[in-house]
Amino acid sequence: MAYHRDLLADLNKPLPMKDRVVSIHRSIQKKFLFVSRIAITLYDSETQTLRTYLDSDEDDNPLAHFQSSLDDAPSLKEILARGLPRVVDNLVTFENGLHEHTQRIGRHGYAASYTMPIFHAGVFVGFLFFNSHEKDVFTENVLSILDIYGHLIALMIINELSTVKVMGAALKTTSGMVHLRDPETGSHLDRMSRYSRLIAESLADQYQLDDTYIEHVFMFSPLHDIGKISIPDSVLLKPGPLNAEERSIMDTHARAGRELIDDIVDNFGFDSIDHIDILRNIAEFHHEAVNGSGYPSGKMDNEIPLEARIVAVADVFDALTSCRPYKDAWSNEKAFDKLRQLAGEKLDADCVNALIDHQQEVISIQQQFKENTYG
Repeated sequence: MAYHRDLLADLNKPLPMKDRVVSIHRSIQKKFLFVSRIAITLYDSETQTLRTYLDSDEDDNPLAHFQSSLDDAPSLKEILARGLPRVVDNLVTFENGLHEHTQRIGRHGYAASYTMPIFHAGVFVGFLFFNSHEKDVFTENVLSILDIYGHLIALMIINELSTVKVMGAALKTTSGMVHLRDPETGSHLDRMSRYSRLIAESLADQYQLDDTYIEHVFMFSPLHDIGKISIPDSVLLKPGPLNAEERSIMDTHARAGRELIDDIVDNFGFDSIDHIDILRNIAEFHHEAVNGSGYPSGKMDNEIPLEARIVAVADVFDALTSCRPYKDAWSNEKAFDKLRQLAGEKLDADCVNALIDHQQEVISIQQQFKENTYG
């Protein structure tokens, strides 16, 4: 009897996606040492942009927090059109270095690349990149092996994203099953989730946030008010200010959201989802205030998880600039002034400044995700 050491044994462990990709990278390097980087970008079909998601380089990521319109990357767009992987043997002369992503890769000394498009059921998901500091290394023999690893990584990414999507659907289905509804529109969720990502991206260097964290803040932020499914329609749909008793009932939605998420995670086995605590924290703590006056726990300052502080600013700003049955939409300028007043009192000042510092991006989000009059 003999025993064999499985080079991919780490994939059997409950590790974050980043660690699993790093483990695969190390396995590849035992055979092909010249493969110096593996990276994944995800595609946002609504905005037609590519965003960096994950990088196996543990020390330096040349494309950290980078996003680009697919139209601005014609070589990648051609890969998508053909539906076939692409080899670039010499990145130094590729595309004459005109595009920012090419220039960033070149500045880090990468000389060759192999790019695989990722599809799920025929739908484009993103790109998978293998990079090398050496030229002319991606031979047919090498590619035949990398294709296997590439599809393994793609399946892991697709499984992760699909699980998150299924969990979100389960939470929304739960809302329908109890015949309650949140009056917030889909456009509100589109906007505030992108404001959340904008804030997280702006704070990435200051708080050492990686792209995986930023993407999960974006994916989970639309579920911030899921606990409102426990609130009676008489309170949830009241077209005016709530009285003290009604406000007390409404305030229970934060903890109810956390409890609902815990139940869904336990019952459906979603505990393996990367960064699941980001979702828990967003649901439970997005109404906390930095001066301790918020709910449900009265947390202060950095006691409040960063993701909850981010979503709080995004949610408040969109509420101020959106029309409601009991108020007209505020102008961005008036809303920004209000955020400045709340900074350091109710809202996190860093998060407020991060949003205000990107006013043009805010306008772009508002133009793309306008309110749907018909809900």
